[in-house]
Amino acid sequence: MRDRNSLNKVLLIGHIVRKPEIRAIPSGRSVARFQIATNEQIFNRETRQSTDRTEYHRIVAWGPLAEFCEKFLDTGRQILVEGRLRWRSWEDREGNRRNTTEVEAANIVMLGKRMAGSPETQPEEKGIPSEDFTDVSEQVAEDFPEQNPETDEDDEVPF
Repeated sequence: MRDRNSLNKVLLIGHIVRKPEIRAIPSGRSVARFQIATNEQIFNRETRQSTDRTEYHRIVAWGPLAEFCEKFLDTGRQILVEGRLRWRSWEDREGNRRNTTEVEAANIVMLGKRMAGSPETQPEEKGIPSEDFTDVSEQVAEDFPEQNPETDEDDEVPF
């Protein structure tokens, strides 16, 4: 019997690395892809010094949420992303098998002050849930391959 008590939920608060890239897949549905950076301070008890560690997370948003990203999100903006962790693989142009892990966003909330260069208007809601939250990993692999597969180093999952 399968254990039905499982959870795949990701909450991230970070800053947008670059303005989201928006595309329409062949079905006409919009998809946004971007990265956010999260920072963590690590304290070394031996040296009594702290260092910052930055992690980068790939985010994918679909439909109206992708359109929200295009209209309101810009480089440097602090956001909260709620979604699911997704793993997918595809074959690059040279025929190599590539893998990546990304967060499929279900909700995005803008945080903090508006940064210079961001849109003057704010949406009525700070977050817009995605229209549906179906498993689209197969569709993503076929319709939206990585732009820079050389930067993907997720070929081996460490756990």
